[in-house]
Amino acid sequence: MSQAMQKNDDLVMIRDITFISKAENLLPTIHQTIIKAQNIITLVNDPKAVHGWSAKVISPATVYFNQSFQAGESFIIDFGQHGVGYLSLLCDAVGSPPDAPAHIKFTFAETLGELAEPFSQYQGWLSKSWLQEHDEYIDVLPAQITLSRRYCFRYLKIEIVSLSPKYNLTFKDLEFKTVSSAPKYCIECQTQDPQLAKIDQVSVHTLRNCMQEVFEDGPKRDRRLWLGDLRLQALVNNVTFKQHDLVRRCLYLFASHRREDGMVSANIFVKPQIIADDTFLFDYSLFYIDVLYDYFMATSDHNTVKELWPIALQQIDIALKRCDEYGLVVDSDDWWSFIDWHEKLNKQGASQGVLIYCLDKAIKLSQTFQPEISSNLQQKLDFVKHAADQLWDDKSGFYISGAQRQVSYATQIWMILADVGDRNHQQKLMNKLLLTPPDIGMNTPYLRHHYILALLKVGMKKQAIDEIKAYWGKMVEYGADTFWELFDPNDLNYSPYGNKIINSYCHAWSCTPAWFIRQHSL
Repeated sequence: MSQAMQKNDDLVMIRDITFISKAENLLPTIHQTIIKAQNIITLVNDPKAVHGWSAKVISPATVYFNQSFQAGESFIIDFGQHGVGYLSLLCDAVGSPPDAPAHIKFTFAETLGELAEPFSQYQGWLSKSWLQEHDEYIDVLPAQITLSRRYCFRYLKIEIVSLSPKYNLTFKDLEFKTVSSAPKYCIECQTQDPQLAKIDQVSVHTLRNCMQEVFEDGPKRDRRLWLGDLRLQALVNNVTFKQHDLVRRCLYLFASHRREDGMVSANIFVKPQIIADDTFLFDYSLFYIDVLYDYFMATSDHNTVKELWPIALQQIDIALKRCDEYGLVVDSDDWWSFIDWHEKLNKQGASQGVLIYCLDKAIKLSQTFQPEISSNLQQKLDFVKHAADQLWDDKSGFYISGAQRQVSYATQIWMILADVGDRNHQQKLMNKLLLTPPDIGMNTPYLRHHYILALLKVGMKKQAIDEIKAYWGKMVEYGADTFWELFDPNDLNYSPYGNKIINSYCHAWSCTPAWFIRQHSL
């Protein structure tokens, strides 16, 4: 995915009032939990820590708040855990009567690195407005303050920017009211491996914080319903919170706003009103089928799936129009398929795999909801699956992608998940991938999820467990209490957006170890 955004000023969208109404009737209950400030900390240069910073505890927060603060002073609060919600506090004056307003600056951070780098120096290509900061001017003291905006953080820096010299400030009753549509109860994890148990705990916390009125991709940045993230969140939800109505709501939301040809959008805005974004991704639209299939497997909700099945089927028809006369997905400059954040990744080969994978799921759904077309869908599957053979390169022993015949992790992973070739062929391919990894690697937990899935598919359970521990376990070692949007163990500052502080450090597509651990009894 390049940095160029799709701008479709003349886009015509289908808007289905019935589906909107059904989605709105499935609005979840939002649960609230109060988190108190734990400690006052200071930042310490630490080359071994992620982004080069660790925390040193100065004192418990309750002790620190007994003192007053003058203009120019600041302090950092550690709430002890990552949360999503609303901040409130009581500010009061000490000394002479306040003869000027108090100016306080709040900086909210998921990681210590966000506090170490001044937001004023941010040069990334995503909007700076996503950086979490707030200036409060208080004319009358004492004042009970509740910030109206929802924030996503573990650390909070409070700076007393300006006061009159005649008085100081005190802070009392500081509370962080966290919100989530996930219930307090979660199915208990049964693993006997302590490291996997910790990874599971962080995975569940990640999902919980992303469960709001919809399954958000990241509660700090975007804060939207993305189809690719929903697909993975729904899997984890199936084995943890079982909030199937939230998945159902999201399926209706995607169905409610579609492009004129029926293609579902990659993501949905829900406020101030429900509207689809004008971003359309080849792979994400196909994954609507997969989400619907997994929802049916989890719930046996025949009525909902029957109602949405025609929309799922449309995604196949639209995707097949992208194929040439031989059944191969056409690679050109006029399409967008996500697959992974990698500026050099060619998407053709992996997208062929996604098409095959989702066609197979469509056939399984058709056998229940439209059996008369199952045979025709099978012919289409055979056609595009046979076309994938054109991508095999005997010389390299890998599948290639694009005119440059690129070899990547993504293409091999998706050919295995698409069940191209027999099991022996797939095992040989995975072994070769392990022994001679290609230059075009994996940059996100999103693609890493599919890599784990491919390992399990070919029977490499031990290697899958080792990879979960090496990748997500490394984030835990670095202090993550929610899993990150992006993680390259060899480049801790990696960001496709031009600056690491805009990255999301609680991200939906990163929560899937809990599904692997529970679903596959790891």
